Amino acid sequence: MGGRVAEEMIFGHEKVTSGAASDIDQATRLARMMVTRWGLSKELGTVSYGENNDEVFLGMQVNRQQNVSEATAQKIDSEVKRLVEAGYKDATRILTEKRADLEALAKGLLEFETLTGDEITDLLNGKKPNRESVLEPTTPRTSAVPPSGKTHPRPDPDPGLEPQPQA
Repeated sequence: MGGRVAEEMIFGHEKVTSGAASDIDQATRLARMMVTRWGLSKELGTVSYGENNDEVFLGMQVNRQQNVSEATAQKIDSEVKRLVEAGYKDATRILTEKRADLEALAKGLLEFETLTGDEITDLLNGKKPNRESVLEPTTPRTSAVPPSGKTHPRPDPDPGLEPQPQA
């Protein structure tokens, strides 16, 4: 949920990208696993509710058979929603507290596109990443092919040698 909350804080609610929407899908899927498979719900207890038998065709769910009652399915959905909303709330609190770090990382990503772990640490410590060694090699680049000693200019191609259509 951190990616979605960060985009909302930086760009606003109306400019959230599909990557942030993916956060909701992943958080929902994880919360459902926590509740139905791993027994991590106080409301439903340490019970595995098994897998739903989904028939999938071309990435779309065609038919779904539930192994739980409608009342239990509603409790599962309620617990999943509670967990996802709690994750959203926690992400909002953390990123609000760490807004300066969020801004520093956002600027670093805008400038460099990708960051290594050391570069992230530098940014969070108020230092700009040092990429001189990456951008300017200390030794001049050479070719793996040895030079022949002579350069020969390539002649212009004969216009009569152009490919002709086959009948």
